[in-house]
Amino acid sequence: MRLLVLGGTKFLGRAVVGCALARGHEVTLFNRGRTNPDLFPEAEKLRGDREGELDVLRGREWDAVIDPSGYVPGAVYSAAEVLADAVGHYVFVSSISVYADRSGTLREDGPLARLDPEHSVDQLREDYENYGPLKALCEQAVAELFPTRHAIVRPGLIVGPHDPTGRFTYWPHRIARGGDVVAPAPPERTVQVIDARDLGAWMVDLCEQRRTGTFNATRPGVPWAEMLDTCQRVVGSNARIVWLPDEFLRQHEVGEWMELPLWIADPQWRGMHEADVSRAVAAGLTFCPLDETVRGAFERAKPTADAGLTPEREAGLLQAWRLRRQQGRFHGRGGSAPSTSVG
Repeated sequence: MRLLVLGGTKFLGRAVVGCALARGHEVTLFNRGRTNPDLFPEAEKLRGDREGELDVLRGREWDAVIDPSGYVPGAVYSAAEVLADAVGHYVFVSSISVYADRSGTLREDGPLARLDPEHSVDQLREDYENYGPLKALCEQAVAELFPTRHAIVRPGLIVGPHDPTGRFTYWPHRIARGGDVVAPAPPERTVQVIDARDLGAWMVDLCEQRRTGTFNATRPGVPWAEMLDTCQRVVGSNARIVWLPDEFLRQHEVGEWMELPLWIADPQWRGMHEADVSRAVAAGLTFCPLDETVRGAFERAKPTADAGLTPEREAGLLQAWRLRRQQGRFHGRGGSAPSTSVG
């Protein structure tokens, strides 16, 4: 198969290219050459910019294209227009953020978010507030130009080797440091992530099979306790997990999603960990053992400064929790700690 990848050297695209080359496919990368330009010397490399420098794609043909780097509809439309007569099948990487209602189970036929009139259709905001609506418009652009020859993939949080966000990566690295680790209670609440290698391999499958449709793509929910137990086992840590309830974390203004990565307590957003992936599983999406995902994040990705509690912040929360429990016992109310707690 002759496969074109728009991007292909950073994270998800890197996983796609690695899989495609391992299967013996003929791979062409189209990007600006700024990120890891020396990766994949066996692949053809075309230099350009999807924000207007597309001429190098003209006059060529490929069996399929995988697009993990489209964020604004104008740029996606321009590339898809150039490729409409040159590519047999288009796989576009969207996001589960496209859904208008994220308070419950996310299914592919749910209504999509709409762009606020005050937001630009051509620019992703720094706060990502328009990310979901822009992705929805990108999907429409692909569907318009490849009406019967496309697949839309809506991943959840993509994790694993080379993850640049640090969100999932925070947990194995934090647990490896040992000591008392703040985690959001209850332990049985679930979290959804998808290993970039699983997602990349499956998207190559979609191209090989010319499979069409729209698919949520993330791992079925894993309890927090299982995820953190796996981190402890993989990194060989004796860290103690301290489960703190939502109301306490909110009282202390802990930021959801980034300051305490993957934690979502806001009822309007809980669906981000409740995506129905049955359609993708029926189409062949499979998942490596959670141990492999944790190991890949721990050994081949780095924490980032903007993801996770700082040691000082975490110590302050633990001290406040101890004080609260001591006051509760003093007043005869008993502690309200779920599961493991700081005595």
